[in-house]
Amino acid sequence: MSMVDDVESRCASVREGGEVIYRHRVATRLTHWTWAIALFFLLLSGLQIFNAHPTLYIGKQSGFEFDNSVLSMRPMRNADGSVDGYTTVLGQRFKTTGLFGMSGSAENPSYRGFPAWATLPSYQDLATGRVIHFFFAWVFAAAFLIWLFSSLVSGHLRRDILPSLDDIKSLPRSIGDHLQFRFHREDHYNGLQKFAYAAVLLLVFPLIILTGLAMSPGMNAAWPWFLDLFGGRQTARSIHFLCMALLVVFFLVHVVMIVAAGPLNEMRSILTGWYRTDPEKKEEPGA
Repeated sequence: MSMVDDVESRCASVREGGEVIYRHRVATRLTHWTWAIALFFLLLSGLQIFNAHPTLYIGKQSGFEFDNSVLSMRPMRNADGSVDGYTTVLGQRFKTTGLFGMSGSAENPSYRGFPAWATLPSYQDLATGRVIHFFFAWVFAAAFLIWLFSSLVSGHLRRDILPSLDDIKSLPRSIGDHLQFRFHREDHYNGLQKFAYAAVLLLVFPLIILTGLAMSPGMNAAWPWFLDLFGGRQTARSIHFLCMALLVVFFLVHVVMIVAAGPLNEMRSILTGWYRTDPEKKEEPGA
């Protein structure tokens, strides 16, 4: 079958339509949009907090006598006296003027880790950033607990999130289908979707919540040992930042997949719960 014939076949399948099923329960939809809103504010306020000290370390301490930084976004003076923004990752330095370390116009440069448009508030204000961040952190954590409890009770976690043996066996095919933007609109998640959602919901979400709690002075006073589980405050901060970066990547891929798979059908399912599957394939006579 040629590429043109394949496209025409897919379009015909969409026009014919398949069964409309109730795919997402109310708890799933509400927590999904709560996370979306909370993560937006957490990301922008988190970058505001990061800008107060735009360097990440591994270990319990940091300072001039320590050489344990893994990421840094700072302005630096060049040999000719000019200043540029540089991002240093694991000892490798990259010039990132205009984005990281130094942004703004040439006439009015801003010396900060992330640019103003990426932080909340846009101007440097650590206190306000912390207030926003902590508020939405509790919203995010509460939504996660509600989702986890609901998913355990309804069987959503076991049925739709945790990969089965068949999902593991079909993973290479699922990866191949996604790389070719070939989607099967079924009444269940495929193997790749289950692995992705399980990694985010059961690994990254708990880790970003726990590392956030580990950096809380109140938690340090109540449970001094809790911070040691993550190798100290600086390591916990680096893990927290890494989890945020992974969630940003997941979000971008998630949006691309929604657009490629059919945005109207995908958005309807997460707004109303109803999802249209592919029409059943009819066997050819004599097959």
